[in-house]
Amino acid sequence: MSARTATTRHDGGESLFISDLHLAPERPATIALLVRFLAERAVRARRLYILGDLFETWIGDDDDTPAYLAVREALRALSASGTACALMRGNRDFLLGRAFSRDTGCTLLPDPILMRFDGEPTVLMHGDLLCTDDVAYQKFRRRIRNPLVIWLFLRKSLASRRNIAADYRRKSGAAMSAKTARIMDVNPDSVRAHLRRFDAVRLIHGHTHRPAEHEIDIDGGVAHRSVLADWHADRGEVLVHRDGQWRREPVH
Repeated sequence: MSARTATTRHDGGESLFISDLHLAPERPATIALLVRFLAERAVRARRLYILGDLFETWIGDDDDTPAYLAVREALRALSASGTACALMRGNRDFLLGRAFSRDTGCTLLPDPILMRFDGEPTVLMHGDLLCTDDVAYQKFRRRIRNPLVIWLFLRKSLASRRNIAADYRRKSGAAMSAKTARIMDVNPDSVRAHLRRFDAVRLIHGHTHRPAEHEIDIDGGVAHRSVLADWHADRGEVLVHRDGQWRREPVH
């Protein structure tokens, strides 16, 4: 099996799922919220999954932004405590790499990936791959993740990369304001295609900032789609799995 289709079993213990924190220097309260969550809540779980967009932008593992030092240290402390931390790249921080993984102890996950929680086949994704109605974004995604494009970008100076990232954020904000809500949401056929591909009964993702639980009629059965919440300065949310049960908890 390939890395994308191999199944990892997680039976017993507590698993936590978060995404879309969009950490940035200008959002110190959200950084502080995550640091507290890692030290006080995540440390009591067996596993933590961060399903993309931990950072608003990530310009390379050599990023020396002072505000991110606390994040690195908190993740390192969590890994050292015995809680396994797995990190999936999002559309904002797809340049997270092996150096960050080594520094923090987080395992980098492919997108998508199939896992089993108490025997339940579950697909984990960031979620942007499901938004297939946004054709312009999907074309941009393929172009920006071209290995040659990434290689050239990472060889620019930090200052140059920061300027490019800031310009991208401005253009991205303008483009999103011109798109309809439907285009920026997941495509139902794409959701079913991924569930069929992995023969899964649950899909967990973020990206859309539309936290909810959905039941999906598929091939005569019912599957479940859990959409993770985005985090803000004073609040977040975590999806919790334990003993075959799923629930959501607020993070303050």
